Amino acid sequence: MDKDHKNGPVESSPIVSTISKPHPKTAVEGRTGDFHHAEDDWSSNKVLFNLLVVSSAFFLVFTAFMGLSNLQSSINCDQGLGVASLATIYATLIFSALFIPSFVIKHIGIKYTLVAAMCCYTLYSAANFYPSWYTLIPASVILGLAGAPLWSSKCTYLTTIGMRYAVIHNEKREVIVSRFFGIFFLFFQASQVLGNLISSLVFSVNETNATSTDFTCGSMYCYSDGGDDANATSICEATKPPKHLTNIVIGIYTACGACAVCIILFGLTPIQPSEKNQSSSTFELVGATIRLMMDKRLLLLIPITMVSGLEQAYMQGDFTKSFVTCKIGVQWVGYVMICYGVVDASSSYLSGRVEKWTGRIPQFSMAALINIALMIAMTFWKPTEDLPVYFVIAAFWGLADAVWQTQLNAYYGVLFPFNQEPAFSNYRLWESAGYTLSFAYSNFLCTWTKMLILSCFIGVGMSGYFVTEFQRQNAPTQKEQNGSNFPVKNERDLEGVTNATFEID
Repeated sequence: MDKDHKNGPVESSPIVSTISKPHPKTAVEGRTGDFHHAEDDWSSNKVLFNLLVVSSAFFLVFTAFMGLSNLQSSINCDQGLGVASLATIYATLIFSALFIPSFVIKHIGIKYTLVAAMCCYTLYSAANFYPSWYTLIPASVILGLAGAPLWSSKCTYLTTIGMRYAVIHNEKREVIVSRFFGIFFLFFQASQVLGNLISSLVFSVNETNATSTDFTCGSMYCYSDGGDDANATSICEATKPPKHLTNIVIGIYTACGACAVCIILFGLTPIQPSEKNQSSSTFELVGATIRLMMDKRLLLLIPITMVSGLEQAYMQGDFTKSFVTCKIGVQWVGYVMICYGVVDASSSYLSGRVEKWTGRIPQFSMAALINIALMIAMTFWKPTEDLPVYFVIAAFWGLADAVWQTQLNAYYGVLFPFNQEPAFSNYRLWESAGYTLSFAYSNFLCTWTKMLILSCFIGVGMSGYFVTEFQRQNAPTQKEQNGSNFPVKNERDLEGVTNATFEID
């Protein structure tokens, strides 16, 4: 008899390999990655240390990137350059998610994929020293190409060490994976705090913001290069911070990216891509990502995955520009987004911890209701200089975003447990599509129209998500069919588990 790690002894089956003891150390293999233990003991502490290494490096690199993203529509507002650079990043990321992650991970490994990708993020920060269509857009393309490998390798690494940790402690794998993602997103969302604190402290030296009667702000804000009083162009000139202060902020951000590269390079223990991936051709690996799009479950998750990109893009590009910068000045963008980041970070951790009691459905439902309620309120609210309102909106939006990020990432890992790399590539592809769509229409639509579009996506996305949960809960499990306990929806699931090996003492 084999021992099922969650539900006790079960009968042996061809799906789960027989327990063997040629080595005294534990190994977990599968589509997510392989642990090789000939000379290395993956103890519980070592798993947690590497979780900390990955999380800390992402904290630093996204301190820079998130800080710059929140400022792009304000500091590079001439001709919409800042928003165009963000649109370029996520448009390129769509191509990257489809073709690059599996190829890069196969050839240079997960660790050096992280190193190379973080170097590209640091290059983007440096390009902001001389922002123009000839510097910022090419840097955005490079960052976009690096984005999908960065996130796919991170997701693969966290899922793999999470499964390892579950084996060590004999706990439910999906609970541990969700908890690890919660810890990671605690660090990731906390990057909002440091990144925005840096910009706010520096820009507060020069508090020059437009008066409240000068411009049309809030839901009726409409970008234009001309027309009635050239509203957006006038705001750009009136609220843009001095160049020397902007360069100080960019210099700090570039240093953060360099530190992140060093942390991964010298601190992370490498794991190898799965043996199946190592033996596959590049076209087979790309094909795995494309074939997964034919899975009905993934098709149903596309709208809700796009919501993840749309709602973040709205907060970064539209709320900061239409409400905060327009009414109370660019120096307040950082402080408002710090509030957003603090709530987002703490809620990300709590979301992963309480999932075992609440389940995913109540959390997703709560996030959807919060976003829709806030957008209804913002549609009818005329922005004033009453500062607490901006912080309340940011805090509740951060609470909702924590659920989208933590639970949706974890849900992909649970729904496609042995197709991690193509699954997370698809996740980044469709999230990036949401970002791209939002930034692409940012300079052409009024803010109220953007909120309406996001609300429609949330409604459609939640419908598709509910269907996948219903199918999953009613699908036969491998335990019923083969003696293990992963849900089986189609033959691809069975194929993935057949390729997985779990060896324990």
